[in-house]
Amino acid sequence: MTEQLFINQYSQLPEKLKQELNAFLEYLVFKYQMEKTGTGKKDNQKPTAKKAAPKAGFLKGAFIMSPDFDEPLEDFKEYMA
Repeated sequence: MTEQLFINQYSQLPEKLKQELNAFLEYLVFKYQMEKTGTGKKDNQKPTAKKAAPKAGFLKGAFIMSPDFDEPLEDFKEYMA
């Protein structure tokens, strides 16, 4: 496939498919670089990004519980009697 043919086909895609294709292309470039440097994983394992562990309490105040959270629901009164 020539570059011009690829560009023509790419330009005809809807935006959502263009985004999906770009994500796949980034994955292929990453995979190629890992294989090239010899740091790639074996047996078709997906590369995993290391994430920093969240600090305790980092969501404090992000959620507010209603005062009647633990009260029985009206819909279940007949089952609880």
